[in-house]
Amino acid sequence: MNQHDFLAENFEKHRPHLRSVAYRMLGSFAEADDAVQEAWLRLDRSDADEIANLGGWLTTIVGRICLDMLRTRRHRREAAWDDVTSHGTESDRTRVEVGPENQALLTDSVGVALMVVLEMLEPAERLAFVLHDMFAVPFDEIAVMLDRTPAAARQLASRARRRVQGRASDVDAGTRPRREVVEAFLVAARGGAVDALVKLLAPDVIARSDMFPGGPTRGAESVASRAAMFAAGAGTAFCALIDGVPGIVADPDGPNHRVMLFTARDDLIITIDVVAAPERLAAFDITPLP
Repeated sequence: MNQHDFLAENFEKHRPHLRSVAYRMLGSFAEADDAVQEAWLRLDRSDADEIANLGGWLTTIVGRICLDMLRTRRHRREAAWDDVTSHGTESDRTRVEVGPENQALLTDSVGVALMVVLEMLEPAERLAFVLHDMFAVPFDEIAVMLDRTPAAARQLASRARRRVQGRASDVDAGTRPRREVVEAFLVAARGGAVDALVKLLAPDVIARSDMFPGGPTRGAESVASRAAMFAAGAGTAFCALIDGVPGIVADPDGPNHRVMLFTARDDLIITIDVVAAPERLAAFDITPLP
């Protein structure tokens, strides 16, 4: 076995952990796979003999990659907001190869409320909180990733923890979409009424999906256009309580079975998550609404 094959074999042992870290950092399966792939490329270009702890080294690399992606995303989002308010559309997609690992393992402990709160954190706060509180990475190692002192890294995690604890329950209650909003979304999507869909969406709405190897779709017009396009071939679709929250179930008995999960603010949809992975679908408690 040559060095490349040896590294590849050992990297695969760490891949589930790395994807879990990246998903919690980025909130997107596609972007998480992007970050993990970049970590592999960096490992393949490195001198493996100089790496004493491969798992720790890879976690550090993924953390740095995710931090850069979050910072870039924040800058892009600020620019996108100006674009959305002036032109009404913004879309960002990054093509990646999504691996076959069980994505349900990544989402078991990450609820919608927590992911919404994590999106509110500064990139450095999110990295410190996720790595320390979710993965028990020491502050000494986190400090290296952030180019700060361990005390500063500890302070970032503490500040993030207070924000998460203070907002998670409020977000969970405050972002539950009303049934009427979800029903109006389904009617408008079925009818291809893009203008009606746009009125139901926040200008900075984000739509994510585990169905396609691409990043999230951003902006009301882009999300509305995509929703109308896919609703045209969705077959049967109906509103349901999904783990107690109003959502949409599509093609339940067909090959394109999926559910749509929503969060809303002031009766405007702010996030849409489309779930199609069979393992994740099987974990939902779904009750059709009359």
